[in-house]
Amino acid sequence: MQTIDHSPLQQFTHLELIAKQVVEGFITGLHKSPFHGFSVEFAEHRLYNKGESTKHIDWKLFGRTDKLFIKRYEEETNLRCQIIIDSSSSMYFPLADLPKGKHSKITFSAYCAAAIIELLRRQRDAVGLSVFSDGVDVHTQAKSSSLHHKMLYHELEKLIQPFDVKTHKTTSAIQSIHTIAEAIHKRSLVVIFSDMMDSKANAEELFSALQHLKHNKHEVILFHVADKQKEIDFEFENRPYRFIDMETQEEIKLHPNEIKESYLKEMAEFKNQLKLKCGQYKIDFVEADINLDFTQVLRPYIVKRAKMM
Repeated sequence: MQTIDHSPLQQFTHLELIAKQVVEGFITGLHKSPFHGFSVEFAEHRLYNKGESTKHIDWKLFGRTDKLFIKRYEEETNLRCQIIIDSSSSMYFPLADLPKGKHSKITFSAYCAAAIIELLRRQRDAVGLSVFSDGVDVHTQAKSSSLHHKMLYHELEKLIQPFDVKTHKTTSAIQSIHTIAEAIHKRSLVVIFSDMMDSKANAEELFSALQHLKHNKHEVILFHVADKQKEIDFEFENRPYRFIDMETQEEIKLHPNEIKESYLKEMAEFKNQLKLKCGQYKIDFVEADINLDFTQVLRPYIVKRAKMM
């Protein structure tokens, strides 16, 4: 497995260890929150149902919690989850060297995906991975084996290697989501990480693609990944800038204050439309700011999973 030499968590040698650390910290936080009732800490157990055999009750756990839990086994997979990541060029923003604890959109998405895989592993749930840019680059079926998990981590590590700015990976979210929807054969929780940068001019087609997932009876969470300060709030210093489209390499020189008002208006309209349509289709829409921690992604995932069980 390749190592991550530019990770803000350099004390770890690969993504699997990073995911374990993130999840351990997240679970510790849950213990101190209103979400304590979720069964993350009992990932290899399920609640005992009255009338069942007592053969597999974990009595040591009963001694610590005063609750009856049954030990679970590999075949008791409760959920299938398909993680979908947009890997187009715009997802590698920002390209500049980032301080410790800061991420590009693709690195943030990969870390979040790795942490969700770790949560799924602990719950004995099956997970698959799909990656798209101008087409579907990776698609695996949902499985729960250790070998499968290592393969997924390997695919995620490939996403966060140094990016060649000359690489033009455009976004084709619409067709890719249609293709992936057809490839997911069993009802699943579908988790999407994307900045949706190709969708502004093709909003209706995007909503049709998302509706395709719902038509196939999947539950869907869309994490809208963005650098809130720069891409949403358009916060730049009061000086001229040269802006470069990471997918087309088109350049423009301007003073941010000249367009800020119209930019904010357009962005707000698009985001509100996306939220509205997701609400109509019963798709969970979550704003994921790459400048914040992973809890903003893991907590909505846990809530959604709990509702599905």
